[in-house]
Amino acid sequence: MPMSRRRIGAEVLIVLGLSFGTSAIYSIVAIINRLTREVALADQTATLNPTLDSREIFDLVYQLLAIAVDLVPVALVCWLLWSTTRPHLSRLGIDLRRPGRDAGAGALLALAIGLGGLVVYFGGRALGVTVAVDPAGLDSHWWTIPVLLLSAARAGITEEVIMVGYLFARLRDLGWRTWPIIIVSAVIRGSYHLYQGWGSFVGNILMGVVFGWLYTRTGRLLPLVIAHFLIDAVVFIGYPVVASAWPGLFGLTG
Repeated sequence: MPMSRRRIGAEVLIVLGLSFGTSAIYSIVAIINRLTREVALADQTATLNPTLDSREIFDLVYQLLAIAVDLVPVALVCWLLWSTTRPHLSRLGIDLRRPGRDAGAGALLALAIGLGGLVVYFGGRALGVTVAVDPAGLDSHWWTIPVLLLSAARAGITEEVIMVGYLFARLRDLGWRTWPIIIVSAVIRGSYHLYQGWGSFVGNILMGVVFGWLYTRTGRLLPLVIAHFLIDAVVFIGYPVVASAWPGLFGLTG
């Protein structure tokens, strides 16, 4: 039996409330907090993968628990949009019929978006509207790199499945047109990155517009997930190397 518009709207609000809608609210509060401090925005720091406990084993446990919990809303939207016919997740733009082509498209997209993201980040730093971002705040352990890779996978899966695959499907069910869907999704994406400053806000809106437009053209989500994973993996893993070679580049040293 078809769902009513009111029920679909309520479902969307619940899903966003359990995921990035809540993150956006916290991020808006965070940027207000940052802007009202005596310390300039450019002199503040945001750590993306902080240590969660002083004891190594519990730090690892907490890291893995955080990743698992963040994937629960993904399981929820997969359940909500599951199809009884194959491919079961077609409404989310997910199938495994072209893994090679999806991986190649994701890699090319990661290169283009990654380079553009660096320009936006350093431009924001130069203008003083973006905080210094420490992408890898974890201490060095045998499990640090695997956990950072899992964190990159978490970001790619959760953001693209929920903010593109799910949100686009449900807003279409509500009768929304293509570009309003793209813009709303992109603005929400930018909003939950506001804690990093205005540069990250604008950069993620632009990323959301590109990703949303590509999704409406291809109907395939996996290239976006792969691209997002690759971008974050390179940043998370490569940051310590770059920071040690050029310690002042990210503005994290005096």
